[in-house]
Amino acid sequence: MNWAAVLLAAGAASRMGHRPKCLLERDGQALIRRSALALLDAGIQELVVVLGHYAQEVRPAVAGLPVTVVVNPHPEQGIISSQRLGLLSITSTCDAVVMCLADQPLIETQDITDLLQAFTQRPSNTDMVYPQVQGQPGNPVALSAAVRVAVLQANDDFGCQTWRQHNRALVHAWASDNLHYITDLDSQADIAALRQSLGIDLRWPQASAG
Repeated sequence: MNWAAVLLAAGAASRMGHRPKCLLERDGQALIRRSALALLDAGIQELVVVLGHYAQEVRPAVAGLPVTVVVNPHPEQGIISSQRLGLLSITSTCDAVVMCLADQPLIETQDITDLLQAFTQRPSNTDMVYPQVQGQPGNPVALSAAVRVAVLQANDDFGCQTWRQHNRALVHAWASDNLHYITDLDSQADIAALRQSLGIDLRWPQASAG
């Protein structure tokens, strides 16, 4: 299959004190770069990174990688606008797309590989696969080229979640026990919880330190 991916990193991170959480570093590497490398190493052939708030600060974190960086001119309009921009910016003829968040500190190459495999083995007549862990929907999400087309042909306020709500019969909840898919960062408390539960220490880069 020909895979593309959209990596979302356009948010304002208001609950994180208005600092770009995708620049938090794990083992000295920014989370957005870790996510991009995991996607590329898993076989993603075209990767679009969507920036918005803090674009100038975040862009250097993916410098030198084979990615396309686009900037959402209106990130205040929310994640749907970034999803649509990312899907629109894919230039290749792809069979499927991975929609990924840049603030998932545990995502590794194997997690992406497992999701791609789950998509290729999905039930017939389904077009979207998301990991379901302990009853919770997780990320990233894999969607067919048909979903991409449907989203882009709809109104500007129509995104992947909207499509999922309107087409439940075409969505496959892939059961997984992998907590990586449901671990993300919203606040400083999440950083502390990750350190306490798993011993993973996330640190702000020097330039972003408060």
